[in-house]
Amino acid sequence: MTPQLDAIGIVTSDMAASLAFYRRLGIDIPADADAQPHVEATLPNGLRLLWDTEETLRSFDAGWQPPQPGAGRLGLAFLCASPREVDEVYEALVGAGYEGHLKPWDAVWGQRYATVHDPDGGEVSLFAPSAA
Repeated sequence: MTPQLDAIGIVTSDMAASLAFYRRLGIDIPADADAQPHVEATLPNGLRLLWDTEETLRSFDAGWQPPQPGAGRLGLAFLCASPREVDEVYEALVGAGYEGHLKPWDAVWGQRYATVHDPDGGEVSLFAPSAA
């Protein structure tokens, strides 16, 4: 059997804050999940997003330490319906108090692109094919 990517895990210091951020990006997460130590959401394409609190991770990896700010190695990218939606989603997230990292711009590779940080400093890209 060839391994297949099935899930992406996010370790969070504040479950409710992290889930609120991803709900704003359209991820369907039940409201009662905010107080859980582990949460899963299956996306329309079958890929799963998993959230664990730092305490949950330490329950089986006692030496686990969070990465230093700015040391993220993994980013998530959300496809938007249009360049305008990239701008709108970016502004909505920044307006809600999330940290904007790269304001929307027209990238040389033919996409409208922007980056925000989730509550734990994770990089979240927003993109759409550039207008013709």
